[in-house]
Amino acid sequence: MDIRILTYNVNGIRAAVRKGFLDWLKTDPADIICLQELKAQEKDIDKKVFEKLGYQTYLFPAQKKGYSGVGILSRIKPDDVEYGQHNQLSDNEGRVLRADFKELSVISAYFPSGTMGEVRQNFKYNWLDDFLHYVTQLKKKKTKLVICGDYNIAHKEIDIHNPKGNKKSSGFLPEERAWMDTFFKHGFLDGFRLINQEPNQYTWWYQLRPSLRLENKGWRIDYISLTKNLRSNVEDAKILPQIKHSDHCPVVLTFKF
Repeated sequence: MDIRILTYNVNGIRAAVRKGFLDWLKTDPADIICLQELKAQEKDIDKKVFEKLGYQTYLFPAQKKGYSGVGILSRIKPDDVEYGQHNQLSDNEGRVLRADFKELSVISAYFPSGTMGEVRQNFKYNWLDDFLHYVTQLKKKKTKLVICGDYNIAHKEIDIHNPKGNKKSSGFLPEERAWMDTFFKHGFLDGFRLINQEPNQYTWWYQLRPSLRLENKGWRIDYISLTKNLRSNVEDAKILPQIKHSDHCPVVLTFKF
């Protein structure tokens, strides 16, 4: 049995719908779709349009309107859905949502950005530490864990178009990259890099300069990570830059069970 799991920062679910997101869903891109940056309250999202396409729909918006928020669309009915990570500051911003499918658990996570200044960068560092503790403890109980999301970090130089020019940019700071090293040392694998070791594989482009996407000068900051015990189940991994409802593009992994 193959299960396709996809992650996609839609940069506003309503904006993505206006740009053809529903038509794309009709092509059956994945069985489980993890969304980030909904930028909408649940009452402002018509869940019926997703359900008509065969997707169970679970949303965890931020309390602040037009900000953050995560979701999971699934063709497979989960056994359980967990909203938040029991961290009030994170949960107020709608950053973590988990669905359990028998022995497999899938998280949609929207990591904070530090680009708005020192206060948010410090919030990001604290959030990263809390999240690492959360998933490290979680995988003791949910041993087959997949963590999808916009991590807002380019891990290695191969993951960013201009590493030298961005060495002092939030999202590529030494401390952030070191956190990624620590994260993977805690028993997680970068699903895409299990399959594809090529350069110039990006998932986000600076939207105020459209030419950067045309020239593929971007960052790989969207990941599907997995516990090591799922390594042999990964059959394929792809980045889909041709999908353009957002300044990000989807990443999809195919698992064989």
